[in-house]
Amino acid sequence: MSENKRTVHVRIEGRVQGVGYRAFVEMRAAELGLTGWVRNRRDGSVEAVLQGSPDAVEAVLDACRAGPPASRVARLDIIGEGVGAFDGFDVLPTA
Repeated sequence: MSENKRTVHVRIEGRVQGVGYRAFVEMRAAELGLTGWVRNRRDGSVEAVLQGSPDAVEAVLDACRAGPPASRVARLDIIGEGVGAFDGFDVLPTA
């Protein structure tokens, strides 16, 4: 993995399910060439891993804080940073 990549694991809380939030994250990640994944959590939050250039990761984090129009993001926490290898960006089943 290139040293010019950043990988973050995030949890987003608020009104983020049933409002197109996962598709929104997937689209923003694709636009900026990120890899990783996004999924709903049974507790009503959304979880994602974002990997790519530091600037692109930060841009998607900013987009995640705003969310799509029908959402209301109450909180975004970075719950981990580190390494990983992803081939694309996936929407995973609810965990």
